[in-house]
Amino acid sequence: MNRKKAGKRKILLGAAVLLGVIVLAVFLGCQHYFKMRGHGNITYQVESFEESDRKLNNPNCGFYYIHGFWITDEVADYKENVSNRFAEDKDTTLTMIQINLQNYRDREISEQGLLNIEALFTELEQIDKNLILRFLYDWDGENAEKEPEDLEIILKHMEQVAPIVNRHKAQIYTMQGLFIGNWGEMNGTKYTSVSDLKTLTNKLVEVLDEDIYLAVRMPMFWRQITDIADLTQDLARSDIGLRLGLYNDGIMGNEQDYGTYGTKSQQEQGDLSYWNREEELAFQEILCEKVPNGGEVIVDNSYNDLENAISSLKTMHISYLNRDYDRNVLNKWAAETISQEGCFDGMDGLSYVERHLGYRFFVDHVAVDYSFKEDEISVTADIKNVGFSPIYKAAKAELVVYHHNTGTWESYSMEGDLRALSGGNDSQQIETFSRKINLTGEEPGQIDLYVKISDVQTGQQILLANEQEAVDLGYKIGTLEVETVEQLWKR
Repeated sequence: MNRKKAGKRKILLGAAVLLGVIVLAVFLGCQHYFKMRGHGNITYQVESFEESDRKLNNPNCGFYYIHGFWITDEVADYKENVSNRFAEDKDTTLTMIQINLQNYRDREISEQGLLNIEALFTELEQIDKNLILRFLYDWDGENAEKEPEDLEIILKHMEQVAPIVNRHKAQIYTMQGLFIGNWGEMNGTKYTSVSDLKTLTNKLVEVLDEDIYLAVRMPMFWRQITDIADLTQDLARSDIGLRLGLYNDGIMGNEQDYGTYGTKSQQEQGDLSYWNREEELAFQEILCEKVPNGGEVIVDNSYNDLENAISSLKTMHISYLNRDYDRNVLNKWAAETISQEGCFDGMDGLSYVERHLGYRFFVDHVAVDYSFKEDEISVTADIKNVGFSPIYKAAKAELVVYHHNTGTWESYSMEGDLRALSGGNDSQQIETFSRKINLTGEEPGQIDLYVKISDVQTGQQILLANEQEAVDLGYKIGTLEVETVEQLWKR
């Protein structure tokens, strides 16, 4: 019996020792784990988000002014010329540059002419604006007398200027027209056969960098050049179609936008002709989810009364308009008042239109989740585009993590597609951007989270429509508090 008791005591003692070893191992393991981990629990708080009515000076959208330049064989110094022209233009991020090649209507552009074009673009880099570019031969509505008699000369001019344009592609938003027509608007020219339109477009596609958008004057020209009428079926398969946008210098001038549309239906007219206003607007709503559209509003009439105008601009996905023309229409908008729920209630119509030309991103909601087991945070941000159009140039969304302890930060790309937010009539559409970050090794202290959207080509930060002020790191969306290991044990 005593032997049994002694054996039992040995077993219990051995078990106690083993348990002690296990506890010690677990304790030492925990110590090692938390030493590697570097911190205890994570708590977090997210910001609240409200849309502001502020004007956002973002790239590639808004109002613009026109500046025209003659190209000659005389040596030109554009430094003072460009500086003086833009000295008072501080409120726009876009400008239209019209380059007149009339002096070369019967020959190649001279070496000095090309040097002048290069010098012009070099000085334009100093004005910090994106360019709507138009090469033309006429400023007086007398194009038939001024453009080249031979199509081959126009094609040669395209080849000559392309290397210069390509060197400055980062500044160029879109190139309007095919060098032809009164004021470069593709009317009053003999080169409007489908064959000529395709030849001219194909030449630009061939010689210009693929990052440069092109544009033609009306949807009918677009269909004739691409042979596409059903955008839902064929657009995604067309390299030219995904690069070729529109411009319209007769927006809402009357029912046909001054010859831009027809009066009959697609069924009556055929796929490659003019369609009626309703069908052309529906066509643009789909097309211009992918490629830019802009121009001029003209002639005060009921089609450009404020409510009708906003509806059309949204449907057409307009990203830019001429600030000078038509002043009668623009002044009419300025005299009317917006009446709607939200931050724009009571604003004048012109300011409202200005704030919605192009894209207007807004962070609507943010969620943060922390997994203690994985020591990982998951951040999601819901973003809307409440502007008239998508963003067409590549942009990226980043999660920026700022550490108060060290004053350092890291940027992490977020999954999501900004160009999927088409704006216009789909302004309530949401795209969710997400990122997971492992925090193992993070020191205790405060961490701030920011969302930053940037233009890929230039690196410029894109301003958001949130009430928060932008800083270099972006827009603050939340804060993490990283506890010490001791704080974890105490709890």
